[in-house]
Amino acid sequence: MTIFNGERLETELFQLDRERMAAGWYSDVYFRNIAGILEELSKEGYEFKGQNIGDIEVELQIFPRRQPFCIAGGIDEALSILKTATGYEDEAGNFVNTSSELEVEACHDGEKIFYNGNPHNVEPVIKIRGRYRDFSILETPILGSLTEASRIATNVYKVMVAARGKDILFFPARFTHYKLQAMHGYAYSLGVNAYNNEYDTNTGRFISTDEQGAWWGGKGGGTISHSYVASFLGDTAEAMLQFCRLMPLNVNRIALVDFDNDCVATTLKVLKTMFNKYISLLKAGEKEEAQRYRLFGVRPDNSSDLRDESVQPLGKKELDNGVNARLIFNLRKAIDNAYKSWDLQPGDISRAKKFCRDVKIIATGGFTPQKIDRFESSQVPVDIYGVGSWLLSNCGAEDTKNDYTADVVRVKVDGKWKEMAKVGRSPASNPNLEKVDLSEIE
Repeated sequence: MTIFNGERLETELFQLDRERMAAGWYSDVYFRNIAGILEELSKEGYEFKGQNIGDIEVELQIFPRRQPFCIAGGIDEALSILKTATGYEDEAGNFVNTSSELEVEACHDGEKIFYNGNPHNVEPVIKIRGRYRDFSILETPILGSLTEASRIATNVYKVMVAARGKDILFFPARFTHYKLQAMHGYAYSLGVNAYNNEYDTNTGRFISTDEQGAWWGGKGGGTISHSYVASFLGDTAEAMLQFCRLMPLNVNRIALVDFDNDCVATTLKVLKTMFNKYISLLKAGEKEEAQRYRLFGVRPDNSSDLRDESVQPLGKKELDNGVNARLIFNLRKAIDNAYKSWDLQPGDISRAKKFCRDVKIIATGGFTPQKIDRFESSQVPVDIYGVGSWLLSNCGAEDTKNDYTADVVRVKVDGKWKEMAKVGRSPASNPNLEKVDLSEIE
């Protein structure tokens, strides 16, 4: 899987619809028309300038156009598409796979690919040589796979940079079609791994659904929901007690603390309730059971239309509302000092202090790289960020627009490769391209 281990993803993971893919169902219709015309010309034996146009062989190069770079994704899926759907239908209507006749070079998912805006100076991620009519209809799905995965991976990478490598919870599942979750979760893993690889860090990967980890073995995790708190009549502390009692120990105990729009008060109640349960079990000799009630973190998720009760108004909405820096500072101070107001035995004070100060703050709600960067520059005590819809952004104004282009740059004439590209484009190279034997892709 990816540049990070030098392996390719298995074709089976992508659940490709081979029959319809090869028939052009997922292709822009003009590619299907082109393939049909070339096939007919081949049957007719049509020649132009001495060349059998119907069987013309071309070199197609595919490159990204996101400036100044993107984290490449979707390459393995593109190769699986080529392996699965390259070919033609014979006169009996049977599909003849000709992928073994292609010459293919490709980079690996996870590589950083640069583009400076000059279409003559690009870094191709895939090069394909072969009979054009056999793979022409695959351009659309290939470009789509590359664009979608690379966009998400690069957006994740940008968030990681802004967060200085802090853990990022991947929360965009509700903002896209569920069938895209596996690709998006895989692209997220590429972005995290690319950051770790470049900055020599070991940031974890945290997804919210199992499907998001389907291609790389990750498992979904998360916190609790507002609806769960509502099910306990709005009592977050009781909701957390039952969560802790019934969920396995390997599930982090993270309390969502903005149900009453008073994150500090709710957090203090949850902290005291859980510590009381924790210490009573410890004193009863039930050390393992006590671990169930250790609070891993709290998550403020206030609406951008509301000012939390613990935040004094300054008259500016961006400073007052939502999950803002002052709220996080207030929350950290309250958590760290909560134990001081508890009725504790002298021997329990150090335990209580550690119990409180081990609690992490997971900030969610409207976070972008710009907002995260402001928080980090101001040393706001966030431990983990949860980011959702922004990771799906595809907007030029936010420098998230990602697209790939495929150009024929050479054709085979009289057995020799001749440069043949539209004006403004030219053949390019990339030292990271490797020869790929499609038959070896499982």
